[in-house]
Amino acid sequence: MGRLQEKLTQTEFGELVGVSQPVVSFLVTREIINADGTGAEWLLAYCDHLRKIAAGRYTDGDLDLATERAHLARAQRERIEMQNAVTRKELAPVTMLEEVLSKAGGRAVRILEAVPAKLKRGCHGFTSQMSAMVRDEIARACNAISGLSLATLDDPEEDQDSDA
Repeated sequence: MGRLQEKLTQTEFGELVGVSQPVVSFLVTREIINADGTGAEWLLAYCDHLRKIAAGRYTDGDLDLATERAHLARAQRERIEMQNAVTRKELAPVTMLEEVLSKAGGRAVRILEAVPAKLKRGCHGFTSQMSAMVRDEIARACNAISGLSLATLDDPEEDQDSDA
């Protein structure tokens, strides 16, 4: 076709590139090719469109294939990094951490609760008033341990001594 410098009908252009007239109409509607362009302009725009599709850079509305591929690659990289961290024992499931912390807190409470009796047995002159003060502080520490959560870990007021 030697008429590429002229305007072509959608049917003529479709015959030139091997697609139907409705496909050409779709390309015009999506502004992939300019309705007022010449045959040469349509051909260049159509070839550019095909190159973008082949390279994975074609954007159709909100779908940007290059961006989606980058997101997928990032997600795959993060998954592999997490698997490596688990293998190196740098990462553990939250449920396991909760169980370990719960057991550690229980052990700490049992040790602290035994302190007043040990002090009474081992320290001559340890009065019941002293014992009550120690029990109160131990109870405060035990309450703080039992009240720990992810939300309170970053609370600076929780870390300060009430006597300060």
